[in-house]
Amino acid sequence: MTGERARGSARWPRACVISTARFRLEPIAEVHAAEMSAVLSDPALYRYIGGEPPTVQDLRAKYARQAAGSSPRGDQGWLNWIVRSRGSGRAAGYVQATVSEESDIRIANLAWVIAPEWQGMGYATEAAQVMLEWLHGKGITEFRASIHSENSASQAVAYKLGFRASGQLLDGETVWALRREANPPA
Repeated sequence: MTGERARGSARWPRACVISTARFRLEPIAEVHAAEMSAVLSDPALYRYIGGEPPTVQDLRAKYARQAAGSSPRGDQGWLNWIVRSRGSGRAAGYVQATVSEESDIRIANLAWVIAPEWQGMGYATEAAQVMLEWLHGKGITEFRASIHSENSASQAVAYKLGFRASGQLLDGETVWALRREANPPA
């Protein structure tokens, strides 16, 4: 894996390019809006997460906010990546982490969305795993993912990553949780 600095708040980790043999995670930017509008255009993607396919203009505005790296109040770190196939060069979806602190513990709420044509090839699992490992390397030890009770594909991804259903509900979705030991000091 390689890393290159991108924009973000000094309080939170900054998204950077993360490369694997199969894909690149690229920090989200406004320039991705047109391409991602096409990637996210299938209404089937919104069955469990709600909403509808975004317009290019909607994504430009959203990506401009997200690329700042933190919420306007600075109480959350926003890390968002495009998942890009190294073989074809095409975007396949995105992964994201919203980082916050509770009782001096940094917690990352993770999400992954992969376009239907790329599903079933392990992209969500692999991209989320690489993101999780990168975040853990930045000192984050608690991870959560809110998953719709009928979204068996995302539940399988979470399970493969080591998450377990917590029994808690948040906005009607089951909260899956994973706790990792802190990395030893370098």
